[in-house]
Amino acid sequence: MLTQRQLFYNHLAQTSKTPLALEIEKAEGIYLFDVSGKRYIDLISGISVSNVGHRHPKVLAAIQNQLDKYLHLMVYGEFIQSPQVKLAKLLADHLPKNLSSVYFVNSGSEAIEGAMKLAKRYTGRTEIISFKNSYHGSTHGCLSIMGNEEFKNAFRPLLPDIRHIEYNNADDLKHITNHTACVIVETIQGEAGAVIPQSDFLKHLRNRCDETGVLLIADEVQCGFGRTGKLFAFELYDVIPDILCLAKGMGGGMPIGAFISSSEIMNSLTENPILGHITTFGGHPVCCAASEAALNVLFEENLIAHVEHKEKLFRSLLKHPKIKSINGKGLLLALEFESYEQNKTIIDKCIEKGVITDWFLFNSQSMRIAPPLTITEKEITAACQIILNCID
Repeated sequence: MLTQRQLFYNHLAQTSKTPLALEIEKAEGIYLFDVSGKRYIDLISGISVSNVGHRHPKVLAAIQNQLDKYLHLMVYGEFIQSPQVKLAKLLADHLPKNLSSVYFVNSGSEAIEGAMKLAKRYTGRTEIISFKNSYHGSTHGCLSIMGNEEFKNAFRPLLPDIRHIEYNNADDLKHITNHTACVIVETIQGEAGAVIPQSDFLKHLRNRCDETGVLLIADEVQCGFGRTGKLFAFELYDVIPDILCLAKGMGGGMPIGAFISSSEIMNSLTENPILGHITTFGGHPVCCAASEAALNVLFEENLIAHVEHKEKLFRSLLKHPKIKSINGKGLLLALEFESYEQNKTIIDKCIEKGVITDWFLFNSQSMRIAPPLTITEKEITAACQIILNCID
């Protein structure tokens, strides 16, 4: 009889020649457990997904409660479903007034796709501007605006009328004109290595969009839901987008995403044509119930308020001559090493010693540190000691 590992390689489509191939049997809090019982500290949260930890009891209770009521009923937007309504209201209550109309989807890529369509439909323009070294997903539209040629060149031709400019370069904002439909920006560039905006760059971007009638889309798929020390990272920089894209940490471990805008902008998808954007499983009631519970956990357990202190603790403990810099914000950090080879060797040793981390797509010499926000000081200290031992 074939083992699970053999079946994995035989029947699951592979994304690389060398998957981690850890056979995980259980997850709890910040820990994963493999079939041998070995425990791993999850320092990447399934790539910024498990912000409230794995299998949080309140998320599980919300899922179970919804399972006893109904699962999928109808394609998105036709029936009034309590989990969708409650989650949309909760999000709107914690967002600026112009971000009050929520369209639920299944993932971050879908949120970006919907936002691009919305911007083109509302403005009547076609040009989309994004940033070099940006990552927005892997669908064709998202690939088109991705700011890294290596990852997208094999899939051309892609969407036309796309322009890429430099992040943190105010001079490049002159390329935003009255021909531009939208500018899509990661508030913090995730896969570039947790690159934060400098010198009021986002304010300059917001002003330029206002001058030219361009919609500003904030991609907070990776940096949202408390990861930076604010519920949403744009709050750190005193800038409000026209459209906000969310996913990953939104669902407490369940698949859900959203793009959010004003009713005026969002209603442009309701006519000419009718059903301008549709999804079958977007806003699945079980996922919405889990998301509402996860969002409430962030508030009730005061997790966001402790992120800044935990960031400082990581920075104070992770001091080593081989660590060139620590970039990022909150619990989205990047440890920069001399090379990818050095970084990969350290990552492999960390996993062997029970700490799961990885590298960034467009910054392979940097190690990702993005644990669940529930991680304790004691657990941070233990994880950092393992990392330092592996560096040595």
